[in-house]
Amino acid sequence: MSTITVPTLDNNASFGAYIARPTASPKAAIIVIQEIFGVNQGIRQKCDKLAGEGYLTVAPDLFWRIEPGIELDPDVEPEFQAALGHMGNFDQDTGIKDIQATINFIRNTEALAKVGCVGYCLGGRLAFMSAARTDIDASVGYYGVGIDGLLGEKDAITGPIMLHIPTNDGFVDAATQAAMHEGLDSHAKATLHDYEGLDHGFATEVGKRRDEQAATLADGRTMAFFAEHLT
Repeated sequence: MSTITVPTLDNNASFGAYIARPTASPKAAIIVIQEIFGVNQGIRQKCDKLAGEGYLTVAPDLFWRIEPGIELDPDVEPEFQAALGHMGNFDQDTGIKDIQATINFIRNTEALAKVGCVGYCLGGRLAFMSAARTDIDASVGYYGVGIDGLLGEKDAITGPIMLHIPTNDGFVDAATQAAMHEGLDSHAKATLHDYEGLDHGFATEVGKRRDEQAATLADGRTMAFFAEHLT
């Protein structure tokens, strides 16, 4: 497993990140933003798949201030409950700064101008925040939580963003989904895709939440999006 160390924006500390490299020169870079379960096997597999598509891929350990190296399994109930606790203790504003630090690190050390991000669950929310608050080039969010409360930041989004929304998401109710569509369907940079009858976590790489058909469809849309906007 290959890891790197990324300095914080203020250079007063550093945090780890999983990195996956393509076999040839990378087309661009993509930051994979973790769920509440840390940089676990599923997130590393996301990185490896994207590297197989020709992208340098980095998954920063955003929970490092809570505890470095957290890896949890959503299918194990005590670990799921622990993840919920970590989410409650996580400072999202500081996490966005760590994502910007990761963007800077990639551009400075890998000489790659184009950097995108893709996030899942908590990471889907952070992908939206990154689109509004960082200089990321393109953002994708899967089943992002609480985005309705962030819509006041939509005018700050200047790069393309795609959101994947399962309609039966147990963490994102119908009213929240409606607010997302109302706030973003007319946004020139935003593309929203609904997945009828699907629940939260349908595109996970491992575990019982995955829906193969929907995950394949969503991931295909994501790859086409990054091919258009990063290469």
